[in-house]
Amino acid sequence: MTNHRHSLLTLPDAPYRLVVDVWRAASASATLEECVDRLAALLAPWIEGDVLTVWRLARDGSEASGAATAALRAGARTLPIRRLLAPRGSEALQSLREFAKPVVRTSASGDWLARSFAPEGDWRSILLAPLQDGDRPIAVLALTRRSAEPFTPADLVLVEELVAPLVNAVRLEDERESEHRRLEALEADRRALLRRLDRDDLAGTIVGGDSGLREVMLRVEQVAPTDAPVLLLGETGSGKEVVARAIHARSRRAHGPVVRVNCGAIPAGLIDSELFGHEKGSFTGATATRKGWFERADGGTLFLDEIAELPLDAQVRLLRILQDGVYERVGAQRPSRVDVRVVAATHRNLRELVSRGAFREDLWYRLSVFPIEIPPVRARPEDIPALASHFAARVGTRLGGAPLVLSPADIDLLLSYAWPGNVRELAAVIERAAILGDGKRLKLGAALGNATAVAPPPGPAAGRADEREIVSLDEAMARHIERALQVTGGRIEGRGGAAALLRINPHTLRARMRKLGVDWAQIRESAMERRAGDGERD
Repeated sequence: MTNHRHSLLTLPDAPYRLVVDVWRAASASATLEECVDRLAALLAPWIEGDVLTVWRLARDGSEASGAATAALRAGARTLPIRRLLAPRGSEALQSLREFAKPVVRTSASGDWLARSFAPEGDWRSILLAPLQDGDRPIAVLALTRRSAEPFTPADLVLVEELVAPLVNAVRLEDERESEHRRLEALEADRRALLRRLDRDDLAGTIVGGDSGLREVMLRVEQVAPTDAPVLLLGETGSGKEVVARAIHARSRRAHGPVVRVNCGAIPAGLIDSELFGHEKGSFTGATATRKGWFERADGGTLFLDEIAELPLDAQVRLLRILQDGVYERVGAQRPSRVDVRVVAATHRNLRELVSRGAFREDLWYRLSVFPIEIPPVRARPEDIPALASHFAARVGTRLGGAPLVLSPADIDLLLSYAWPGNVRELAAVIERAAILGDGKRLKLGAALGNATAVAPPPGPAAGRADEREIVSLDEAMARHIERALQVTGGRIEGRGGAAALLRINPHTLRARMRKLGVDWAQIRESAMERRAGDGERD
């Protein structure tokens, strides 16, 4: 600005006031888009032009993105887009450094400046002014015109005086974006801490660990002392995060952090920055060095939820850190090391994704060193009363100051529902029932509505049942398993087996049969005898 003070002194009084107004707009606008909108309105009476755009530049010159655009004339507005400048990025930046003042290009010139910063659609000439932070171009101001009338020297002088306030506006935008990311990171840390304080699961006790999740917890106890990657498989809401935290709590890393990252929630363009961090100035808006999730989990456990949603290119970089413990921040000059235990989770069929080329086979092998399948709630109904009691006690204390207690009728109602949303849905229903009961009682019927019709109890509903006909839950489950085995001829695994019929993991079914005393050998022998008898009659 000081190098061109003479040009400001030669401006007529009205444009001088215009420049003052531009400074005010650049300093007071809440966003860069708002600043450019206000700037376009201020310039419209003084410059013949159609579209005003501010292009943000990547630090390496590889691309330019239309950060803000506004129309000076009605019907001339265009949408911001992204332009790749590579492979001539460094040459582009050098060219921008060389012209310190605004320049004019025409559509007939066809040079890289015109092609890179002109908007889509018809245009005849473009006035370009570099916005530099020191000697580094950080943005480009582009003013385009559809008419054949050229820009005048007075236009160039006036636009030159807009450079300094716009540089200030871009810097303010960088500071706002950096502060926003910092606050997001702090909020994520706060939520993680609240979850940690709110869950007694971290203490090591998992509801259902001695019943429906017994086999899962046995595998957790086996793998927790090691540093092997763990892959948790199970439906949405089945409790994968709880199991991941149990692995962490039982490992040598229990004193370190446990960090959860939802891979499906990270924007594609920010995956490297979020996972591995970035250096200050590594890209537009990187005004401060930021630690990635791997670095934040150093010495602890990183829980990568929904791992199947990670793009293929990010999977390559994840594989490297799993193999070597080495990563690079975006913009870093040398690699760094991190000591992190990775627990991944997904509700999708990774083997099928690998066969379709949607998931890297080498990463699949690396992650599935020790897979743990978590059965859905419908496959472990014996856990429902304990889970519901746990949630009722917690929500009652939070809402009414005292734990809420389930009645036998409440438990029967919960057992009659299929729970497609698993533990997460069960917790939500209990909380809804407590809210409907003003925190003093549970209104489960109202909370479930007509959902209980999803899984009606078997058998005819002819009249009111005698209490003496009601058997224990274990006995009812044993009879149900026996009937499934009889239907499948004593077969447990594979297509047409009892496990598939009951929608339960074969290992879980075998464990439940042992617990309930179901004599599989006798059922199998009876089925073989029936088949042999049928063969003799034929």
